[in-house]
Amino acid sequence: MTKNEYKSAGGNNVAEKYNRVILKLSGEALAGEKGFGINTEVVDSVAKEIREITSRGIQVAVIIGGGNIWRGMSENAKGMERATADYMGMLATIINSLALQDALEDEGVDTRVQTSIEMRQIAEPYIRRRAIRHLEKGRVVIFGGGTGSPYFSTDTTAALRAAEVEADVILMAKKNADGVYDSDPRKNPDAKKFDALQYMDVLSRGLEVMDSTATSLCMDNDIPMVVFSIDEPGNILKAALGETIGTKVGGK
Repeated sequence: MTKNEYKSAGGNNVAEKYNRVILKLSGEALAGEKGFGINTEVVDSVAKEIREITSRGIQVAVIIGGGNIWRGMSENAKGMERATADYMGMLATIINSLALQDALEDEGVDTRVQTSIEMRQIAEPYIRRRAIRHLEKGRVVIFGGGTGSPYFSTDTTAALRAAEVEADVILMAKKNADGVYDSDPRKNPDAKKFDALQYMDVLSRGLEVMDSTATSLCMDNDIPMVVFSIDEPGNILKAALGETIGTKVGGK
């Protein structure tokens, strides 16, 4: 289906379709309402949307957090060494990556998991050129293990990999948030939602979009980002097709 056919079939606010996207999922999103672990129904739903995106000719790479299994920062606060807690979090992201790979392959989508920590028995090591080649062949690539170094979040991983594979945009799918607000809408009923922001606004206002390292990396490499809710089915596809959804950060 072409962009015009999609629009005539009921799609609205269709802008320029992206060619290559990075989809950033929080680990908590995969837990669904349970809040912990992996909800297979949620994973299957995400896989179906990714299949639909790839069927439109859009190349997709995915990065998943590990918060549904391990919260490294909170464990660090309880006395565990930060580097150890972060490495455990990296392993959690790989568990999530394998779960999504399995769901995608059930949908008939060729998928590769690449990890920044080498574990050849279950995944490929991250090699930039190989990742790009997979994407060009229409395969979904899931980047697991974060950056491979402690002290860096999966948000930073998303920004780094987006720059490395020359993605057009980062699609940041959030749980319980349909965009970026000037304050927490759960605490402030008068919170204002932004339709568009620049990265400097995010940094100067201290808005909780992603951590400052990731934000600066996106700003320096001119990588736009769309922040939207994963709670509503179909939103990932809408964001990938360039519909007006959530909050767009950076870009023109």
